[in-house]
Amino acid sequence: MTTRGEDSLLQMSVHSMPQADEARRVRRGRWQMMLVLLACAAPVIASYFMYYVVRPQGRTNYGELILPPRALPADWQLQRVGGEGGVVPGSALRGQWLLVTVQPGSCDAGCERALYVQRQLREMLGRDKDRLDRVWLVPDGEPVREALLPAMSGGWILRVDASALARWLQPGEGRSLAQDFFIVDPRGDWMMRAPIDGEPKRIHKDLARLLKAAESWDEAGR
Repeated sequence: MTTRGEDSLLQMSVHSMPQADEARRVRRGRWQMMLVLLACAAPVIASYFMYYVVRPQGRTNYGELILPPRALPADWQLQRVGGEGGVVPGSALRGQWLLVTVQPGSCDAGCERALYVQRQLREMLGRDKDRLDRVWLVPDGEPVREALLPAMSGGWILRVDASALARWLQPGEGRSLAQDFFIVDPRGDWMMRAPIDGEPKRIHKDLARLLKAAESWDEAGR
């Protein structure tokens, strides 16, 4: 014969065991998920570690690294200029390295030079050029001249809301958005900027190093 106190202890023991087992299963599931995520992210982390941290003596970047990188808003709705037009979601820009310039639709001589340098920087990558897309972001409603469209053949001309753009990209100190190139990795993270009026060979060197560091996990094409 058991007392009321013994009955209570017995009931507590019986009901607590399944709860403890469930808690252990939840913790084990969380750890397994974390391990899977780490395994998937390991190549990306390793390549960035090599680029950002393990640098040979005396090596410097020409462009300015953005730390932490800033993610491209996936919910953006961008208007494509030229061709058939149409709306392009921000997520469509992921999967490739991007070399971005922000220029007005009217595109003066400085803008045309930026587009020329942008094209040349991609060509200078040789066999790796298919891993990088050129993007011209137009932050105003000015029409883009038809004569400029061939210069962006194979690239993107996209209208974007200026206020939304300012929450993602920022120019260097004392500069405007139109004076810098912005480098975005295949995950959609803006991670470097370089002056458009700078030395193209040194910007190319930064691009080549980045693509080399990402060879283990990045492939040409979306």
